[in-house]
Amino acid sequence: MSEATALRLAEKVRPATLAGAAAAVEGNLGFHLLDTTMMYAPKSGGVKRYLMAKRAWLEKRRPDIRHSLVVPGARTHAEADGIVTVAAARLPFGNGYRMPASLAKWETVLTLLRPDIIEAGDVFVPGHAALEAGEAMGVPVVGFCHTDAAALAALHFGEWAEQPTFNFWAQAYQRFDHVVAPSKHMAARLADAGVERLSIQQLGVDTELFDPVRGDRAKLLRRLGLSAETRLLVFAGRPAREKNIDSMVEAVERLGGPYKLLLVGAGKDVTPSDSVICLDYERDPVKLAGIIASCDACLHANENEIFGLVVLEAMAAGLPVVGSKRGGVGELIDETVGQPAETVDAKGLAAAIEALFARDLAEISRAARRRAEARHGWDATFEALTRLYGGLVQGRARPPLALTA
Repeated sequence: MSEATALRLAEKVRPATLAGAAAAVEGNLGFHLLDTTMMYAPKSGGVKRYLMAKRAWLEKRRPDIRHSLVVPGARTHAEADGIVTVAAARLPFGNGYRMPASLAKWETVLTLLRPDIIEAGDVFVPGHAALEAGEAMGVPVVGFCHTDAAALAALHFGEWAEQPTFNFWAQAYQRFDHVVAPSKHMAARLADAGVERLSIQQLGVDTELFDPVRGDRAKLLRRLGLSAETRLLVFAGRPAREKNIDSMVEAVERLGGPYKLLLVGAGKDVTPSDSVICLDYERDPVKLAGIIASCDACLHANENEIFGLVVLEAMAAGLPVVGSKRGGVGELIDETVGQPAETVDAKGLAAAIEALFARDLAEISRAARRRAEARHGWDATFEALTRLYGGLVQGRARPPLALTA
């Protein structure tokens, strides 16, 4: 990072420097929370939605907590709203994601921002920079485990890659002051990795945004050129191999008419099929919520999913869900709100889809919405996390230090 860039960043953060650091540990007067991750891009999925939901919730419910977000970008730059980008090269075929390369640059930015607590959303360069910056400043660092790096390594590179990746992943998470897992499935993996300072906190959903009232099934069917008899399943997400999109496509092809699969943002590599309709990534959350609410059911085929945020979004929109009995998705659905599949191969998914549509779909839809409202609002998620942050800040109080450029 150049000296000029460092000075500009320092000027951006100087007004909020350290008046609040001591006050944060003398009662509930707030603190400075910093989130950092590389899993943030123009078309990224659940991690970005979680971070944007957190920012909106903090602004509305906890204005005493100052929030900064440090993510990769085309250049190192601080926005007025507390988002800082650090220059990083784009990944080839990475759907807009960038790979941070300089640990020192990232750590410098985190240190200049002078947070009272850091949450790292990965264990790559941003996560390691968070650990180094936290140690240097004497502030706690939380690791939120959004990705099972070892499982992904095995999927993409072969089983030979799983154990060394698991060892790296385990050693990194053992260093955090506290680790948060979004599901029992992920918590068990972390416990196997030797992580002891661990808690489970499910993610949530905006039940005002994702709401059955946004649906207009007839309009969507006309837009897609489909008949009223169509049984329309939807999946919205990244076109990533671990999403098991090929299995979803094959399942619907096995069933034939009137079943159709709508892929929103996930169909980039799908072979053209009469059973599948692909829409581009939808940036507008209101439009996305309307598309989902206009379908008949949600389909999810990743049995190693850490959580499955789109499952909650579908349930909140009043859609039954067909998904794996295992992993994070298996913790969210049962026969009350959908149809768990025995396997996530095409045969198992097709059987579960048929079983779902043989039942009272309207009642299952209502049950899905009720569960999303009762169990999965963002309030519960962020109230629990802010309690965790506050306790860690109080436990690691540090004297205010002058910010120098």
